[in-house]
Amino acid sequence: MARRIHLRTDIAVEDLEGRYRAAKEPHERSWWQILWLLSRGQKAIDIAESTGYSAYWIGQIAKRYNAEGADGMRNRQYTHSHRGQPLLSPALLAELAEAVRGPAPEGDEWLGRTVAAWIAEKLGRPVHVQLGWVYLVRLEGKRRKPRPRHVQADAAEQDAFKKRSARSSTRSRALSPTASSSSGPPTNIASG
Repeated sequence: MARRIHLRTDIAVEDLEGRYRAAKEPHERSWWQILWLLSRGQKAIDIAESTGYSAYWIGQIAKRYNAEGADGMRNRQYTHSHRGQPLLSPALLAELAEAVRGPAPEGDEWLGRTVAAWIAEKLGRPVHVQLGWVYLVRLEGKRRKPRPRHVQADAAEQDAFKKRSARSSTRSRALSPTASSSSGPPTNIASG
């Protein structure tokens, strides 16, 4: 024998019907319809036949309505984020951005490990190097180290080397044999 589901009585039956008819989101509309039908005295089994919801789910909708009221009848499908909360508050993020613009501690560059160490000091707990790199990229984009300049090299010698290497590469291309098939030994059609 099925039990009757009792609803809280802070909203009148006519108001439940009005919310059902005014709802725009399909799930919410169905939930308000279920609540309206329950408030009129229908059993969950009968409502399940007319709405397509299971009797169990009808009970869950009523349970949520009794616990949270009208606020519980919002579709939460798209409000749940699987992403964790940001580690740094906006104030700490602004402080980190200011710190990254200046010189790095110990005369080093701002790298993932230095940012992670800065965050760990502020939060008082260890922070992985990768997270430091993520925050560094978020703040200023990927930093690239400049290529080293050899002060011992003479500019004239460098130009001469570039010219020599360019000539030798064009000469080696000219001396290479023409492309031939490498799919097997050459065959002679006439000798057969």
